[in-house]
Amino acid sequence: MHRRRPLLLAAASAALPSAARAQAAWAPERPVRLIVGFAAGGSTDVTARLVAAALSERLGQPVVVENRPGAGGNIAAEAAARAAPDGHTLLMGVSGILAANPALYRNLPFDPVRDFAPISQIAFIPNLVVVHPDLPAADLAGFVAHAKANAGRVHYGSAGNGTSLHLAGALLAARAGLALVHVPYRGGAPATTDLLSGKIQMLASPLVEVVAHVQAGRLRPLAVTTARRSPLLPDVPTVAETIPGFEVALWNGLLAPAGTPPPAIARFAAEAAAALRGAELRNKLAEQGSEPAPSTPEEFARFIRAEIPRWTEIVRLSGATAD
Repeated sequence: MHRRRPLLLAAASAALPSAARAQAAWAPERPVRLIVGFAAGGSTDVTARLVAAALSERLGQPVVVENRPGAGGNIAAEAAARAAPDGHTLLMGVSGILAANPALYRNLPFDPVRDFAPISQIAFIPNLVVVHPDLPAADLAGFVAHAKANAGRVHYGSAGNGTSLHLAGALLAARAGLALVHVPYRGGAPATTDLLSGKIQMLASPLVEVVAHVQAGRLRPLAVTTARRSPLLPDVPTVAETIPGFEVALWNGLLAPAGTPPPAIARFAAEAAAALRGAELRNKLAEQGSEPAPSTPEEFARFIRAEIPRWTEIVRLSGATAD
């Protein structure tokens, strides 16, 4: 997946002249709302607020984050899909909402391809398997042994049914043969709070949500779910080093309701690409373990279509359900 990034950056740069012309033809007339499907403080919210601040400066209008948590992000996605396509509503789409939920929910209230106009991918995000420090497990192999010895008594949290945290935890349990108990929350932040207090024992959380707690010694990192180690925590192994072939790689990006005027899409895409090339936003994302990945609208559309069957397979292998 990460091999595509240089191509995306090059294509995004090549698209700038035409996007710059669109820039002069369209501008938001009032504040833009950026809908987020998860609670404040989670990884999607944190990234959305960084992007919103950068876009606000470049657009000359406030970009205001609107949190609509619940149903694995479906509530937010439905709200964005039904919004007026006038360039004043955006969605912070994530792999769970756009690629996994079609396999998790029988009656999805939106179509991830038909109902949205992709703007730009924003970043790739590793998940980090973390446990409470009191848990007697120094590494992933130790956690697997402990969970097998305590079948049905080890709880893992998630940001809600069908979210990436749910799928990563369920897939880990399935691949390791563990009987873990899933505890869904309305976002990653409350799940992290309960892990810190010891109410649950494990999270497979986006790195940005837990890295500060890891660095402070309040949580113990066991492994990252991506195919390669994170530069932010180079000493933490991948899950695949213990369970070969395991990979769950998250991503996010900006979308607008289908039918949003092409000049508006072009303006947002140009400003997102420019912000992601800038040192300030790139450094802030890197500090959280995220890898910036700007793209053109066309590239992001192709990427989403390709990710849907990949996440459908992850859902099948995990055995996770959300309905």
